[in-house]
Amino acid sequence: MNFKENKAIYLQIADRICDEILLAQYREEERIPSVREYAAVVEVNANTVMRSYDYLQTQGVIYNKRGIGYFVSAGAHSLILSLRKESFLKEEIDYFFKQVFTLGFSPEELANMYLEFTKKQK
Repeated sequence: MNFKENKAIYLQIADRICDEILLAQYREEERIPSVREYAAVVEVNANTVMRSYDYLQTQGVIYNKRGIGYFVSAGAHSLILSLRKESFLKEEIDYFFKQVFTLGFSPEELANMYLEFTKKQK
């Protein structure tokens, strides 16, 4: 996994796991890879993944069944969407709209770009 320098690695791993939940690679109440398995996948120390799992557990996204492993919490999909929307609205939307305004995009251009983007995602 390629990591960015402007965000802690354990948070980037947590974001990746959330992405995988949103993409239904891990379903609610389903077991996720062990800390060691996931560390091998993303090529980091197991302690870093453990920190990601602890963070996700405090957020209510995953939970631990002692001796069995970590599982995706019921309602995790909705919770992740809610947390991400809240974060986007607090931290990114002002910058995004400032750039749109500064670059002179019209609402129609922006709507068309978004429609094209969504077509490519399917």
